[in-house]
Amino acid sequence: MVIGRRGLLLGAGALALPALGGCRQREGKVRIGFIVKQPEEQWFQNEWRYAEQAAHDRGFTLIRIGAADGDRVLTAIDNLAAKDAKGFVICAPDPRLGTAIFQRAKVNDLKVMSVDDRLIGPTGKPIETIPHVGISARAIGALAGSSALEEARRRGWPIDGVGVLRLAYDSLETARERTAGAREALIAAGLPAAHIVDAPQRTTDTEGGFTAASPVLTRHPDLRRWIIVGLNDETVLGGVRAAEGLGLGADSVIGVGIGGSGTADAEFRKTKATGFFGSVLLSPRRHGYDTASAMFDWITKGVRPAPVTLTSGVMMTRSNFRQLLAAEAA
Repeated sequence: MVIGRRGLLLGAGALALPALGGCRQREGKVRIGFIVKQPEEQWFQNEWRYAEQAAHDRGFTLIRIGAADGDRVLTAIDNLAAKDAKGFVICAPDPRLGTAIFQRAKVNDLKVMSVDDRLIGPTGKPIETIPHVGISARAIGALAGSSALEEARRRGWPIDGVGVLRLAYDSLETARERTAGAREALIAAGLPAAHIVDAPQRTTDTEGGFTAASPVLTRHPDLRRWIIVGLNDETVLGGVRAAEGLGLGADSVIGVGIGGSGTADAEFRKTKATGFFGSVLLSPRRHGYDTASAMFDWITKGVRPAPVTLTSGVMMTRSNFRQLLAAEAA
């Protein structure tokens, strides 16, 4: 996703935060950084919010940093060291920055954990020495795919007349794993592989989903019932909007996103149902609160986090979103 002026301002503002925290440093509190790639996205704002809650509960100082590219990431790590931080949690803009991040952290004597996207080394494999908290991407994608097909069957759709639009962002491993999981689940449940068509995206926002979906849907006028899957809620919503532009409404489209974000919440709150049927709700609390808390224990008690922790999700629809979101908030 292209980071706009708002995102850059957030990143710049976050980089300036440590300079305002001199009094906290004198109090002797442990300082922990939390670097995210897209600070304007709701998911990362929620991660920060829960990490701040952990800082309040555990008694450390959190330094929030937005870093949209490699140069900003490396500068952020240096700034954390200059402000006497002892470690940081990071979702990098590119997992291939793993080696550079690991080396810069080592030079600055900082502990590092990855969150959401696992950092990879020069061979293309994960850096095993960096603890990671992520999402079981394939399993979550499978839940999205199987839930969509279950709804299609509930509606009485004949399988031979259903198309599946896979909004693809395969350059990102997590995105590829999610949509691959959805594809595998659909095929395993009996949907012909030939009915699944790919729509490559350039960006992972709603506009990117719309732009990718429109020409693909247009090329298949014979199919009037569609399942739409993608890496997140925003992408799937873009596909739903493209379908609406071709006269395909809520009775003809089953879009299942991933994230349980504000995008899904807004769709579910509409008086009239849309083709955005559901979303796999993920827990930013575990990715924010738990990672920051684990970093604190690593720094203060020497308790190294588990090498890999994978979180799961739950299916959220118009019928249960209020209860699920209320439980998550609580």
